[in-house]
Amino acid sequence: MRVALFVTCVNDALYPQTGIAVVRLLERLGVAVDFPAAQSCCGQPLYNTGYRHETEPLLLRTAAAFAGHAYVVTPSGSCAAMIREHYPRIGRKAEREGRGTDLADAATSLAPRVYELTEFLVDVLGVTDVGAYFPHTVTYHPSCHGLRGLGLGDRPRRLLAAVKGLDLVELSGAQECCGFGGTFAVKNPDVSAAMGTDKIASAAGTGAEVLCAADNSCLAHLGGLLRRADSPLRTLHLAEILASTEEEPPT
Repeated sequence: MRVALFVTCVNDALYPQTGIAVVRLLERLGVAVDFPAAQSCCGQPLYNTGYRHETEPLLLRTAAAFAGHAYVVTPSGSCAAMIREHYPRIGRKAEREGRGTDLADAATSLAPRVYELTEFLVDVLGVTDVGAYFPHTVTYHPSCHGLRGLGLGDRPRRLLAAVKGLDLVELSGAQECCGFGGTFAVKNPDVSAAMGTDKIASAAGTGAEVLCAADNSCLAHLGGLLRRADSPLRTLHLAEILASTEEEPPT
């Protein structure tokens, strides 16, 4: 099997180790990974701020970059949700405005082929035990786009529970938003910080060593708050835990 990795602009710029972990993990499971160099931002920040028309060229670029790939895997629930939920809406609106079907056709072609990483592992590959080793206590924060947009359900937790040596502890108020929300954190910084402070208090209360999530945007927000609080709790993307083995622990 061969897939294309949609690494996302946040990971490419700030968290390249997450993209590397996805490749290590998938290749260990026998999956060949391509990285289309033409990929860029999916347009989510623009779209969330109300710039629908400015998002359209990025829709077309993303669809073209991943044309010909049966599976597009991304370690980001928010970017997967952008493509699967909002690209078709953008296409339909453009069509209703009499601007042709190019956007709708591109969105319809791409959206069904995009999988968030845990979806791909559990639903397509049919695995929960990926051969990982991570001897630490971990608590898991389900990001909003994955939880509510994609409906990931218990897939991430099932994968974590199968990791050798990992002690998974429940996070109180896990389904509450961490307060990041992309441009929400910029527009409403005080509210965002207050929500994040509640989340890290819950995470610290578990006694876990690691706060894990499947979106680095949430972890950037929470990690910043943890550092400012001088907390020993560290953040780590789910992919980096699943890629970890006794021979190759996460960096």
